[in-house]
Parts: sequence; C-alpha cells; structure tokens
Amino acid sequence: MAFVRAIVAAYARYGVNPATALRQAQIAPQHLRETASRVTAAQFEALSAHAMQELDDEALGWFGRRLPWGSYGLLCRASVTAPTLGVALKRWCRQHRLLTDDVLLHLEADATGATLRIEERRELGELREFCLVTLLRYLHGFACWAIDSRIALGQVDFPFAAPAHASVYPLLFPGPVRFGADAAGFRFDAQYLALPLVRDEAATRAMLQRALPLTVLQYRRDRLLVQQVRQALAAQPQQTHNASGLATMLAMSPRTLHRQLREQGASLQELKDEVRCERAKALLYRSTKPVKQVAAATGFRNEKSFIRAFRQWTGATPGEFREGVGA
Repeated sequence: MAFVRAIVAAYARYGVNPATALRQAQIAPQHLRETASRVTAAQFEALSAHAMQELDDEALGWFGRRLPWGSYGLLCRASVTAPTLGVALKRWCRQHRLLTDDVLLHLEADATGATLRIEERRELGELREFCLVTLLRYLHGFACWAIDSRIALGQVDFPFAAPAHASVYPLLFPGPVRFGADAAGFRFDAQYLALPLVRDEAATRAMLQRALPLTVLQYRRDRLLVQQVRQALAAQPQQTHNASGLATMLAMSPRTLHRQLREQGASLQELKDEVRCERAKALLYRSTKPVKQVAAATGFRNEKSFIRAFRQWTGATPGEFREGVGA
C-alpha cells in the first residue's frame, strides 16, 4: 500500500483527483490508511497504467519534468536492437539522460560481477523510495525479458532505512536486499552481459502493450542456472552439499531450483556427479594422493563407493585412470 500511496501523492503533486484511478484498480480509498494492506500485481498494474496516462507522466512525479506516456517504451526500442545485454544496458543508461538528469544510471563491470547503480542528482522527496525501487525494477524486468532469462541478483542496495513494508522487497527483487547503502543499485553475475538479446520488433510491440507486469512480476527461467550451479558446487563444496544450501546461495527455494534445472534438461544429481568427477580427475592427475584421500576430498565416505562411482563416470577405476594419464 505504500507504493499505492506514492501514486496518490503524484496525483496531489499535479492537483488531480485520484478517485478514477483507484476505482479502475478496485482499491477502496479507506485502505490507503491501512499500512498492513496489500494489493495484487494486477491491481497495481491497473493503477499505474491509468495514472501514467491520466497524468501524462511515466515517472509519476519523481522528476523535475514530466516523462510523457511512451518515454520508457522509447528506451526499450532503442535498447532491444543491441547485440548483447551488456550493450543494451549501456544504451539504456546513456539514453535515460535524454529523459532526465535528476538521476543518472551507471553500469559497471569487473572480474567479480556487474553493478547497476543510480546516482541521485536532486532531492526526490517523499517519492524517493518509489522512484528508486521502480527504476531498478524497470531495468531488471527489461533485462530479464530481453534475454528471456531470470537474472539472479547477488545483492540489492537502497540508500534509506528499512521501511515498515520491507517484507515486500523479496517479492520484487530475486536476491538479498540491504538498506542504508551509499546508493541504490543491484549486483549480478557479469556473464549475463554477454548473452544475446532474443527479442525482435514484433515481440517488443507486444510487450509494450502490457509492459508494467515486468516491473511487478519476476522472471522464472534462468539461462545461466546450470552454469551457476556447476560453479557453486565446484567453489563451495561444503556449503552446497545439499539442495537447501545451494538454493540459498542462488537466492531461490530448493523446489524452484529442482524445477528450473528440470526445465533445462538437467538434474542436481547429474551436475554434482559432473563436478565431483572433474575434481577427482584433477586430483588423480595433479597429485600423488592415495585413492582413499581423493575419495574423501570429493565427498565420498569410503574408498569402495568412490571407485564404483568413478568407474560409472569414466569406465575406468581411479588407478587405471591415473596410470593411463601417466602413460
């Protein structure tokens, strides 16, 4: 309801009565005073769409000037022709300055990940939270749609104290949220930046007919999930020995993890076996550790079960593999 009240505040800023918009979204005015009340994604979509058109401001009063209806559609069209997500997001950040310089968007990438950050250039007042949350949801929603993939977030930052409705943030952002940060932004795996965009003009037109769900609903399919699971299993074997620990690391539930892997034709057990096999091969090839120690290092309780599994993976026993490599 805090975000509904923010839209009502935008109406007040323009001196317009919000009654029609609230009625269109089937939100009773008396509920505005109930801090614990919530609205559905469909209600919020209806309210936002009506308000943006009635006020002719897609920014809903955030900035020093209106952003006429269709402004963010222009950003989508300008960005969707990029060859990769990285180029698309750089275009989005650069061309957002044509709409306003009250905030600047920055994309930064390094060896450990990528960060999208919002630089505030003026006081945003009572609409600050709604503005920063929505800008990040716009960017994240567009990015997921453009590459047809859920983009897990390593961390989401906001430069204000946790609000009373902080429990709603996990519904908006697929990753841990931190309040009291220096600036608003989110961090994610830089490998997504290299993924090609998969949307054409027809898909863009269709999306823009109902673009707002991208800002309130999260994507489910993750095109990098299999690769991320492999990396997590290899880098953090102790923390990822079960589905619960691995799912927590990837900011999802165990059930979602299993379902998404299944949708991509993989299973957690298969990926575990792949990683354990590669680790065992590396130890056998690069060290002189006894087979018993290699078994323990790859998560097996005893040497016999390791030998049996290794033969199933490679068609050879650990000893035969080591001799073959040495030859």
